[in-house]
Amino acid sequence: MASTPAIVAAERAGVAFRTHEYAHDSRAESYGLEAAEKLGLDPARVLKTLVVEVDGRLSVAVLPVAAQLDLKALGGKRAAMAERVAAERATGYELGGISPLGQRKRLPTTLDASALVHETIHVSAGRRGLEIELSPADLVRLTDADVRPIARG
Repeated sequence: MASTPAIVAAERAGVAFRTHEYAHDSRAESYGLEAAEKLGLDPARVLKTLVVEVDGRLSVAVLPVAAQLDLKALGGKRAAMAERVAAERATGYELGGISPLGQRKRLPTTLDASALVHETIHVSAGRRGLEIELSPADLVRLTDADVRPIARG
């Protein structure tokens, strides 16, 4: 398996993690739900990483793949999904493979509070078809995440 900046970041931090690879289908409509299905995981434990723009500044929201992001919960006067090009340029990852770890430019991160109820969670390891499993506490520590409810549905 090829290494990614996300895997390197986890290795350098010395946290316990596992990677899980699956054959990505380019026709998949939801990368996160595809990961949960192909890996046989509860979708509540598989988190998507969304790049958002809040008051003109990029940040990252990490929440369960089956949920929707509540943009108002991020605070600020104006919050919207970031443009694809801006998200890819800032993180160094391709859409559908954006990881909260090992980003080119470390963006402020907000993690949905529901992640804390699980012993381990899965986030993208930096490319489509590759997930990294780690404890929510380690993800919070590695990203310096603000933890609060940001998901709905």
